[in-house]
Amino acid sequence: MRRRTFIKSSLAATLASSATFQSFALAKNNPYRKNIGIQLYTLRNELNADTVGTIQAVAEAGYKQVEAYGYPNSEAMIQASLDHGLAVNSSHFAWEAVTHPDKAGAGAFDKILQQAKDDGISHLVIPYLHGHERETLDHYKRIAERCNVAAEQSKKAGIQLAYHNHSFEFEKIDAGKSGYDVFMDEFSDHMQFEVDVFWVKLAGVEPVDLIQQLKGRVSQLHLKDLKAGMDLPHFGSISPDAFKELGNGIIPMEPIIEAAQGAGVEHCHVEQDHSPNPIASIQESMRYLAGL
Repeated sequence: MRRRTFIKSSLAATLASSATFQSFALAKNNPYRKNIGIQLYTLRNELNADTVGTIQAVAEAGYKQVEAYGYPNSEAMIQASLDHGLAVNSSHFAWEAVTHPDKAGAGAFDKILQQAKDDGISHLVIPYLHGHERETLDHYKRIAERCNVAAEQSKKAGIQLAYHNHSFEFEKIDAGKSGYDVFMDEFSDHMQFEVDVFWVKLAGVEPVDLIQQLKGRVSQLHLKDLKAGMDLPHFGSISPDAFKELGNGIIPMEPIIEAAQGAGVEHCHVEQDHSPNPIASIQESMRYLAGL
């Protein structure tokens, strides 16, 4: 069966019984529900003001793990998370140690790996690319080469390296090909993807289709919702109010959760880049996941 036909038929079968589907996706014993994470960038301002109190609010909201950011300069948020019984399996890190290792101040990736290993972190994620790192397909190929080298180093340290997308990677650059196409073609077996479903949808791509296409290559997901009324695809700047709590936008999360399980995704993290009240937003997203 051709891949496109398989995706359409399997998705149709999945959606045939929505009641059964939702009970599976949001059941209390669902592996992602049981171990749901939060990307702490959502709470960056709150963490700066009160690290311990903010992490306590995360734990009280029902999250079981956190994904840190700014690693290796994340000690306070990591320690507070561990003190409140939250697992810390993953972190975004200072990515130029991989993508631009000769840059002054980029940091040494081998030292980052060693610290991550000492801290018990099993996943490191490249969170972004500067504009000058992604101007052409050749730029993306160069990034892929450097990621593959770093992924091999990471494997030897027992750590999984992945790349987190925004929407810009999906914009066609030359001959109908995008930077994300390059990554899908060029990443080695050791280099994986952290798929952010908001940015995928904003780029005009269906998250479920992408997750299924990347089966076995997606280590983690970011779950966030997109407000209705956006013109898609969209590759430019967006208003902060485009970011919504789970269930308050146009992205159905249940099919994504099922696709994640079928694709072998290890962790799912809620994220909301902007909110007028981030604590209330992460509580609301958790209520959605709990089916309340």
